[in-house]
Amino acid sequence: MEISMKMLSVGDQGKIIGFEKSGKAYRKRLLAMGLTPGTEFVVTRFAPLGDPVEIKIRGFSLTLRKNEAAILLIDKI
Repeated sequence: MEISMKMLSVGDQGKIIGFEKSGKAYRKRLLAMGLTPGTEFVVTRFAPLGDPVEIKIRGFSLTLRKNEAAILLIDKI
């Protein structure tokens, strides 16, 4: 089931399954940061107002803004 990043809580695990079609502007940047389909991650924290979100992916912490995270298509693990 596809969900968005904002539906996850701290400690939840997810798997990237793709990108929204409307997010072409961010797609290359996200791919360069290692956010490729099939990659698993853990949500480590959200800022108080929900922006940005920090995830642990491929052994490092990565912080994403809401608009960047919104184009990720995610499966909850």
